[in-house]
Amino acid sequence: MTIHEKLSKIQKEFKAKKSRFNSFGKYNFRSAEDILEALKPFNEKYKVYFKVDENYLGDAIIESTATIVDADGAMEITASAIVGVDLNQKGMQVPQQFGSASSYGKKYALGNLLLIDDTADADATNTHGKEVKAKPTLDINTDAFTKAKQYIQSGGTLKAINQKYKLTQKALAELKKLELTEV
Repeated sequence: MTIHEKLSKIQKEFKAKKSRFNSFGKYNFRSAEDILEALKPFNEKYKVYFKVDENYLGDAIIESTATIVDADGAMEITASAIVGVDLNQKGMQVPQQFGSASSYGKKYALGNLLLIDDTADADATNTHGKEVKAKPTLDINTDAFTKAKQYIQSGGTLKAINQKYKLTQKALAELKKLELTEV
C-alpha cells in the first residue's frame, strides 16, 4: 500500500473528540495534542508515523508543517499552516504568545493533512423542530460586556461573541475597535 493510500484510509477513519471547552464562547474544540493522541493507533496499523515541525519565518510568523512518514519506504506527505504571533496580546508574556501561536499552527497543519473539517455539521445545527431561544442582548455598561472586552484582550474573537450574543450597535462598535487594536 502506498503512502497516499495509507493517508487516504487514515483520513476516512480518523476521529478526534473535541475534548476541550471554551467557557466564554461555550463551545468544544480539539487541540493539536488531542489530534496527535488520536493518531497513535494508526502508527502501528498502517506502519506510519506523524511529526510536526516548526520554522520561524521572521516578523512574528511561524510555519507549522505536519508530516505523515511511511515507516517502510521512507516516503512522506506534508501539509503546512502559517500563523502570526500577536505580540500585542495583553495578559501574556512573549513566550506564551509564541506558544499559543505554535499550538494553533500545529493544529491547523494537522487539520490540513488529515482533512479535518471544524465546521458544524447539519445535525449539530438542526433544531429538530424545537424552538430556538433568542440570544441575549449584549450592551455596553454591563458585566457581560466587560467580560467580552476581557475575552478579546486575551485573544478571543468578535465572531465567537457574536455567536453567543445579539450585539447592540454601541457594543459592536466598541468591540470592533478593541479587536482592531489587539491585532
